Amino acid sequence: MAARVDPFANYDFLVEIDGVTVAGFSECSGLVAEVDVIEYREGNEVNTVRKLPGLARYSSIVLKRGISTDKSLWTWFQQVLKGQVQRASGTITLLDSARNPVLRWQFREGWPSKWEGPSLRGKGNDVAIETLVIEHEGLELE
Repeated sequence: MAARVDPFANYDFLVEIDGVTVAGFSECSGLVAEVDVIEYREGNEVNTVRKLPGLARYSSIVLKRGISTDKSLWTWFQQVLKGQVQRASGTITLLDSARNPVLRWQFREGWPSKWEGPSLRGKGNDVAIETLVIEHEGLELE
């Protein structure tokens, strides 16, 4: 009988940008790759639509973390504001319950297109969160 294989939890992951682990993100989304569908009909076919693969597209990666005195993400985004885009490669690594790497998504040619500061409220006690949106040109799963 085959051993049971449980899925991995979504809360334990690491983010590296240009080989440097960036401090504890609370959320990572946008690990999406898709291929456009090109539909066409040949002249001698009446009711059949052919479907071919088109361009590959990759969604923006959205990272959220508790804001701290580390300004590295803001500094990277600020370079884009100055017209000096610094592209970087990065990885998002999913860890198992023993904190061993089990899956890695690698993006290439990434650059920040949006930085969002925290929402501040005097009546709450939530963690102040900063958000970084990264555009990129490729996603690989190891």
